[in-house]
Amino acid sequence: MQPVILRYSAEQEYFFREGCFINELSNSLVDTNLSIAQARVRPGEGTKWHCLKETLERYLIIQGKGLVEIAGLEPQEVAAGDVVIIPAGCAQRMDNVGSEDLLFLALCTPRFQPESYVELT
Repeated sequence: MQPVILRYSAEQEYFFREGCFINELSNSLVDTNLSIAQARVRPGEGTKWHCLKETLERYLIIQGKGLVEIAGLEPQEVAAGDVVIIPAGCAQRMDNVGSEDLLFLALCTPRFQPESYVELT
């Protein structure tokens, strides 16, 4: 692996079918061990129930307040600085319960790939 600097670009943000906006900060063959995405959920909105196959995910909350639901845990409110660890294959969703955008980093190992996403109803 060679050193590399990946530059932030707000224009790369897109709406993902999960129900939030995503900006892939790092997700490439340069580093297959980890992906980092910034997720943004508008006030009063939330993500769909889903899981990631064979992918461990961590949320690092950086702004706002959310209500996270993870299979096996009671729903819990999270805020800036909190870290949520979600094992591979574990059902999950996140609602924005605050008055500003909820921003969090989603750190996935191995890196996120669209085929690992499973929508649950």
